Order: sequence, then C-alpha cells, then structure tokens
Amino acid sequence: MGDISLLMLGVIGISVLAVLIVVAIIVNQYKRCPSNRILVIYGKVGGGRSAKCIHGGGAFVIPVIQDYQFLSLQPMPIEINLTGALSKQNIRVNVPSTFTVAISTDPNVMVNAAERLLGLDERQIKEQAQDIILGQLRLVIATLTIEEINRDREVFLKYINTNVASELHKVGLQLINVNIKDITDASGYIEAIGKKSAAEAINKARVEVAEQERFGAVGEAKAVRERTVQVALETTETEKGQKEAERTVRIATAQLEAEAAISEAQTSRKKTIDIAAERAEAEVGLKRAEAQQRISIAELEAETAAKENNSRAAVIESNAMLSERQAAAQQRAEVAKANAEREILIAQRQRETALLEKEELVRQEIEKLKRQVDADAEAERIRRVAQGEADALLLKYKADADGMKQLLLAKAEGYHNIIRACGNDPDTAAKLILLEKLEAVVEKQVEAIANLKIDKITVWDGGGNGEGSSTSQFIRNFVSALPPLQEIARQAGIELPAYLGSLAESGTNGKTDKALPRSATPVAAKPTPAKEG
Repeated sequence: MGDISLLMLGVIGISVLAVLIVVAIIVNQYKRCPSNRILVIYGKVGGGRSAKCIHGGGAFVIPVIQDYQFLSLQPMPIEINLTGALSKQNIRVNVPSTFTVAISTDPNVMVNAAERLLGLDERQIKEQAQDIILGQLRLVIATLTIEEINRDREVFLKYINTNVASELHKVGLQLINVNIKDITDASGYIEAIGKKSAAEAINKARVEVAEQERFGAVGEAKAVRERTVQVALETTETEKGQKEAERTVRIATAQLEAEAAISEAQTSRKKTIDIAAERAEAEVGLKRAEAQQRISIAELEAETAAKENNSRAAVIESNAMLSERQAAAQQRAEVAKANAEREILIAQRQRETALLEKEELVRQEIEKLKRQVDADAEAERIRRVAQGEADALLLKYKADADGMKQLLLAKAEGYHNIIRACGNDPDTAAKLILLEKLEAVVEKQVEAIANLKIDKITVWDGGGNGEGSSTSQFIRNFVSALPPLQEIARQAGIELPAYLGSLAESGTNGKTDKALPRSATPVAAKPTPAKEG
C-alpha cells in the first residue's frame, strides 16, 4: 500500500507539473501589444494572408508555426533638401523642407508596413521614405508656377499631402506633417517678384500723388481764369489783354492734356502687349510641363512593367528548377511519370514565353502611345503660340487705335479752344490756322524750283530791246511760272497785309505781272556742271 500511495503521489505530482508547464507555455506565448507599437504575427496565420497586424490588445502566438515582431509607431522626421527642381515655368527652385512620417495604424496600410518594413531599422525606413518624397515633391513642383508656390502655400501643401501620402501608404507609412522652409531659386526670380511688387506700389503712389497735384493745379488754373474773367468784365480798359492771357492759358492747358493723353495711351498699349506676351509664355510653359509630366508617367509605368516582368521571369525560373529537382528525386521509382512531368514543364515554359511576348507587345503599344502624346503636345504648343501671337497683334492694333482716337480728340479740343478764343468765329480761326501753315506752303513752293536738277542751260543773249536782256527775261519768266504768295492766300480766303506785296497790272501788253513779296522770293537751284563729251 505504501508503494502504491507513493506511486499515486508521483503520478499526481508529474501531472500537476505538466499542467503548470503547459500553462506557463500558454501564458508565455500570449503576446500583448503596447499602444505605441504594432504586433506583427507571421507564419501560418490563415486566410491567405502573409501576416496578421494588431494595434492594441493581444494575441496568442502558436509555437513552431508562428512568430512575431513589433513595429514602432514613433514619428520619424526626415530632412528633405530638394535643390534644382523644375517648376512649371522651367525655373529651377530650391525647396528645403521637413517631413514627419510614421507607420500607419490603418488596417489596410498596416499590412503593407508588415510586408515591406518589418525587420528594417529607422535609418533604412527613412531612406525608403526619402526617395518617395523626393520624387513626388518634384512632380508637384513641376505642375505649379513660382507665384503659386510662393504665394498660396495652402494649395502647395494640399498637393503635397495628396501625392506624397498616397505613395507612402504603399509601403505602410503615414504622412503626419510637412514644414516648408524658405523657397529660393538660382536665377533670383522670387527676389525679383518682391522687388517688382514694391516698385509697383511705389509707382502707383507716385501716380496718385501726381494726379492729385494735377487736379490741384487745374483747379487753381480754373479759379485764376474765373477771377480774370470777372476782372475783365469790370475793367473794360484791360479787356483785350485779359482775353489774350485767357486764350494763352487755354491753349497751353489743351497742349498739356493732349501730351498727357498720348503718354497714357502709349503706356497702356505697352502694358497690354506685355501682359499678352506673359500669358502666351505661361500657356507655352504649362503645355510643356504637362507634356513632360505625361512622358514621366509613361516612363515610370514602362519601368514598373519591366521590373514586374523580371520578377515573374525569376519566379518562373525558380519554379522550373524546383520541378526539375522533384522529377529527379522520383525518377528512380517512376520513370514514366518523370517523362510526363518533363513534358508538362516544357508546355509551361512555352506558355510563359508566350506571356512574355504578349507583355513585350504591351510595352511596344505603350511606346507608341507615348510618341502619340508627344506629337499631340507639340501640336498643341504650336497652336497656343500662334494664338498668343495673334492675340498680341490684335491688342497692339487696338492700342494704336485708342492712341489715335485720343490724339484726334485732343486736336479737336485744341481747335475748339482756338475758335472760342477767336470769338466763336470759324472763319477767323481757319484763317489763323492757315497763316500758321503759310510758311510751309511757301517752302514747298520754293522746293519746286530748288529740287530741279538742271545739268546745263545755254542762253543766246541777243542784246537789249528796251525791256532788259534775254537772260533776265528768261529768269523772270521761269520764276513767274509759280503762283505768287498773294494768289495762294486769296484762294484760301485770306487777305494778306499790304507790306507783304500786291498784284500789279501791266498796261503795255495786257498781261498781269505778278510781283513777288520779299518773304516768298524763290531760291534758284544751283546748276550742276554739264559733263563734256
């Protein structure tokens, strides 16, 4: 009995020890996940999954067929010193920034992190994220102009979050924060934009000051004119002098206003042409950036397809080697079955070859589509450039027409002031204007003789006949062929003063001799010496 009792106690002790060992193993294999980590269980997890990710809580890890690791959720700051990135205007900019990323807790994204980042240290994870961020940041900058990047930072950050975050999700990372530092460019374009804005503000203020000063001067001139008119009405003795002064002031004011209108029209025309040119250049840059973007996307897709093809080829080759080893192991027992397996492998290889040929055709189609996109982009660029040139030419013609209109209006205002200065007598004003142009008419009359090219004149002088020599008669008849000054003025309806000469009637031969005034004496052309022989 004593031995049986001892044996029973031993069995019970062993059973209890075994139960305690099993409980200890179970407790040891139950893994709890901290809040700042992700528990990744890999191995045989079921459901066709490569790993099971748990954030918070815990799970039992089956020994032998399962294992586990933790992924840290600690944020990782990444310094991105992007230099020489091409903007939409083909200007290279430097965009230093700091991106803060961490492993995502989204159930779908956590699986990507377990598949691609498990076992990597923080430095390796940063290197992968840095490559992705640099590529997407260059792509975002290529779609924006310098003004959009520098002025509207919210839109810039929105584009960065949209493009960069979607790419980081593919490797299981989440974008937490983006800090863009000072943006610079090698050409000094951003600094020039600031100087331009400051200069525009200063010039605008100067123009407004000049406008106010002009308004004050015009108001003062109007007050002086009204005071002069009142004094002229009260003082009849100085009426003539006051009216002359008033006429001078109005003429000077009209001239100044005409000059100001011409300058304003020229400035407006230049501004319109510059704006049209900038818009045309911006459209060309936009189309060029869009074409470059499409080309880059096509190249990336082609490169991705090539890498996938290489991976598939490697998998196929590995499967073929495995099948060959299995066939060699079973060759001694089942020769016939090994031959059948060899035929199957040959058929599979032919199928994979056909698949690779199909993928090569797809790549060729992608190249064809890329060339077609390039041709369409070039045609669109040429059309945009032609449209910009046509718009600029149209704006130039419109500006010229506006300038001519302002000039004609200024002339009309000046003529109106001249008529009003002449007591609203149009005839007197017309005579005054014609008197101003009379000197030009006389110059044209003199040029009629002065511009004659006479190589040689031969005169046979037969002596005097009581009316002068033949030479003097020739010169007199030559000059009298032009209409005299008095005749020109009379045809224009102007009666010249007596001291400018008059038309005298000759009583000897019944013909009218026209006496030329001293102011209209023609200048004889200098004869050119005749060439002998």
